Amino acid sequence: MRRLIAIAVLVVSLPLATYLVLLSKRIERQSSIDEAQRADIIVVLGAAEYNGRPSPVLKARLDHAFDLYQKRFANLILTSGGSGGDQQYTEGQVGRDYLIRRGVAAEVIVVEGQGDSTVETVLAVSEIMRRMGLRSAIIVSDGYHIFRSKRILEHEGMQVFGSPRPYAPKGTWRERWLYVRQAVGYILWRVGINI
Repeated sequence: MRRLIAIAVLVVSLPLATYLVLLSKRIERQSSIDEAQRADIIVVLGAAEYNGRPSPVLKARLDHAFDLYQKRFANLILTSGGSGGDQQYTEGQVGRDYLIRRGVAAEVIVVEGQGDSTVETVLAVSEIMRRMGLRSAIIVSDGYHIFRSKRILEHEGMQVFGSPRPYAPKGTWRERWLYVRQAVGYILWRVGINI
């Protein structure tokens, strides 16, 4: 009986592990492709903020979105991200404030400040886009984050172009882990578990 269980576990886990590896490779490939082209809106996915100031990661994402906006890839920018436990600030609001300080007019910035996970945020973004009559977006985030975010927004009926913030890959195990983690998140989303 134990041998039968072991064979069953192997039969199930081997294809799943293979799929996870192949999906991680797809995510890695997507992470370095800048697909930016004219769209209705530039969507900046949130990252940590520190007492009203963007973290270095969030700042890099916002700076990249600013550059895309300056090059007229879109007329609107959406900053996103919830509070992450902060009682006073949300990532979305901090992103908006930062872009205004850089000279972007407040009226072209849309804020999503409720999402506490990638799936929550992207679903909220799709609802905002739908209500505003927008159909296409450039997603700005870290490279490893683009694949899953893009697929979720596409699933919601939007045309999406990924544009990762500038980053020089180092080929570390930590980077590889980020691809695997996003692959797991993507698989869980596909089966209805939103993280």
